[in-house]
Amino acid sequence: MTKKALLRAFFELTSSRGVSFVLKSFTRSSLSRVLIPTCVRTFSVDTTDMERPPASYRSLQELFTRRLRDGARPIDPDPDAVVSPVDGTLSSCDTITAEHTFTVKGQSYSLLQMLGDAETARPYRNGHYLIVYLSPRDYHRIHCPIGGTIVRRRELGRNSHPVNATGLRWGNRPLSRNHRVITELFVREKRIMLVMVGAICVNTIRITSNTTEPCKGEELAYFSFGSTVVMLFEQGSFIPEPAIKTPQAVRMGMRLGVLCP
Repeated sequence: MTKKALLRAFFELTSSRGVSFVLKSFTRSSLSRVLIPTCVRTFSVDTTDMERPPASYRSLQELFTRRLRDGARPIDPDPDAVVSPVDGTLSSCDTITAEHTFTVKGQSYSLLQMLGDAETARPYRNGHYLIVYLSPRDYHRIHCPIGGTIVRRRELGRNSHPVNATGLRWGNRPLSRNHRVITELFVREKRIMLVMVGAICVNTIRITSNTTEPCKGEELAYFSFGSTVVMLFEQGSFIPEPAIKTPQAVRMGMRLGVLCP
C-alpha cells in the first residue's frame, strides 16, 4: 500500500472501536512522522499559517492538532458578531422545526437524540442551526464563537462514524450517535449550544480550557482528526450573515451572523 493510500484509509467509513484504537495509536507514534509530507500534499494542508514548519512535528497527531502563528486568524471585532469557531466547510445553515428536527444530507436529525433529553432541546425549537465540517486539511482547534458564560457541558455517545459528506449521507445519523461534547453558552440571556462531534478514532475531543467565561475567539478544545461542529441558536436570537452560502469554506474568526439585541 502506498503512503497516499494508507493516509486515505484512515478516513474511510469505519466505526470499529478496534480499528479506531489501532489508527489512533499509530498516528500518535513517531512511526507516523514519515507520512507527514505525504499528508500535507494529499490533503493540500496550508503550511503558511502554522506555528511551526511541518518537519518539526513528531507525529501525524501533532500535525493535526497544530497551533497557528500569531495573527493568522483575525477575529471579527463587532461585539454582536457570531464567528466561526473552527476552520472548515459550512455545510448547512437553516432553521430547526417546532418538532426539534433538521435535515442534513437527506437524513432527519432529532435534537432530542443529539442533546440527550427534551428539556435541553426545548429552547432551540424554531431556532437556527449551523454545521461546519472539518476535513483532514483543516486547523483542528475549536474556539468560542462569541463571548459568554458556559452554563453546561456534557459528553454523550461512544461511536466514531465518519462525518464527511459520505458519512452524513449514508451513515446511521452520526451527528446524534457519535461521541460528542455539548457546551451551552449564555450570552445576554440567550442560549447558544456548541456541539463538538467526534469522528474517526474514539473520543478524540480534548477540552483545553476550564474557563467558564470565555472571550470570543478563545480556544476551548481540539479534535484529533477531522470532525464537525454544530451550532444551535434560540428562536429569534440569530441572524445569519446575508453573504453566507452553503457549502462555503470558513475560517475561525470569520463572521457568520449576528446575535439579536
